[in-house]
Amino acid sequence: MRMLILFLTAVVALSGCVKGRRPEIIAHRGASAVAPENTIAAYRLAWEMGADGAETDVHLTKDGKVVALHDKTTKRTAGLDRAIKDLTWDEVRALDAGSWKSPKYAGEKIPSLAEVLETLPPGKKLYLEIKSTKEIVPFLKTIVEESGKRKQVVLIAFDKKTLLAAKAALPGVHTKWLIDSPRDAKGKRGLAIDPAFAAQAKAAGFDGLNVSHLGVTPELVKAANDAGQELHVWTVDNPQRARLLVEMGVVGITTNAPDVMLKEFGR
Repeated sequence: MRMLILFLTAVVALSGCVKGRRPEIIAHRGASAVAPENTIAAYRLAWEMGADGAETDVHLTKDGKVVALHDKTTKRTAGLDRAIKDLTWDEVRALDAGSWKSPKYAGEKIPSLAEVLETLPPGKKLYLEIKSTKEIVPFLKTIVEESGKRKQVVLIAFDKKTLLAAKAALPGVHTKWLIDSPRDAKGKRGLAIDPAFAAQAKAAGFDGLNVSHLGVTPELVKAANDAGQELHVWTVDNPQRARLLVEMGVVGITTNAPDVMLKEFGR
């Protein structure tokens, strides 16, 4: 109990001026609690719900097409156990990426990044998580620039070298470094994230950290503030957990259920 009191005291001390702040609500792979992830249906639904932004994962096909897909293979969401890097765009386009979620979405396709960008309304953001190696960067650069929505794009990646390459190719586009929470001896995630990542992000010229909510501590929040790094978290669907994180000083929440978070924090 004493440790809990000390923790909550630290939270209040650090949050002071940010209490009650309306965080940026980012739809994880679109409104993926309802619609099949990383599909046009999921992104359109996210915009209809009023999300401030959406996150999409991007891979490169065998013939150089940038597509929205989280996994390395199409097995989980489209039933074909093949690596996306070994498939052509035509092969990808022939797959059904909606039926696994609901018969309502039967026939939904894996979209290209260009198609996802076409859904992006004015004033909204698209967080592009780079899943491929940095060979994808020239293709990303072309697509983002041709979309006319460069200022609405945020680049994110776990791999620091890939994110640096993307930042160099698209100067001025916001970049946030993805950090997972460490695992304990049994492999369970949730240990505290090292606050030193904030200074490392600043030194790299990034604009913020985008971290697993499981590893957020008051120390990490303070380090991010001190380094001038925006602190976003993923993936939170519980409104109470989201509220606590915002009270701590987190400025962005990535969620599968943007409608739930918007109900909690307002539009």
